Amino acid sequence: MNTALTIAGSDSSGGAGIQADLKTMTMNGVFGMSAITALTAQNTTGVQGILEVPPAFLAQQLDAVFTDIRPDAVKIGMVSSPALIETIGERLRFYGAQNIVLDPVMVATSGARLIQPEAVETLERVLLPTALVATPNIHEAELLSGMTIDGRPAMEEAARRIGKWYGCAVLLKGGHSVQDANDLLYAGDRLHWFEGRRIANPNTHGTGCTLSSAIAANLAKGFDLAASVERAKAYLTGALAAMLDLGQGSGPMNHAWTLQGDFAQQAD
Repeated sequence: MNTALTIAGSDSSGGAGIQADLKTMTMNGVFGMSAITALTAQNTTGVQGILEVPPAFLAQQLDAVFTDIRPDAVKIGMVSSPALIETIGERLRFYGAQNIVLDPVMVATSGARLIQPEAVETLERVLLPTALVATPNIHEAELLSGMTIDGRPAMEEAARRIGKWYGCAVLLKGGHSVQDANDLLYAGDRLHWFEGRRIANPNTHGTGCTLSSAIAANLAKGFDLAASVERAKAYLTGALAAMLDLGQGSGPMNHAWTLQGDFAQQAD
């Protein structure tokens, strides 16, 4: 079985972070492993508390994975401190990790900052240049590119800037824009639009984690970047279109796995 590693924070509600990553990797047919950067007390309405792991312990987790079950792809999610970012960068370079997907979790949908200001520079210097592809949302792309993004031409310019500045491919997600959910891939000095339809589903907690993990899973299976993005976007669209509601009064949990499992099998 192909393998993928997620380096991210834990979400106690199971909708985002490590938990969403591992579910997504499983549904996309790869063996998922994890290195946890932080424990969080959170649910779909917000984060109540964060407890970061010590950098030395994060390094131990990464060593444990790479020296036993080498991952075919790596997804990096929430990392909020410079010391943890430096640790991840050093260990990934040491092991020569490949197919790195960086979800730069810096700005929430509301526009609230989710990362320490001093950690932004470290992320830009350490992790972006090591990534095969970064998957910023509109707010994060504005922060990384230093420009306002208000439509397709601006998305294209921002993606070019980020890609050329940091030497990685960029999947700029359009889900936070007023347009349809069209995503833009900048890779190899070329632009590729992935057209999407906006689905009126209020249960969107963890969609960024799911998309980046699905991309990593498909890279681990040997698909190229464009195909991995296309397959991941189809997977996420199918999950949103299922309109699953896990709130009070919802149906049995195994129904959720049936929906996801059937779609994942169809996507393969």
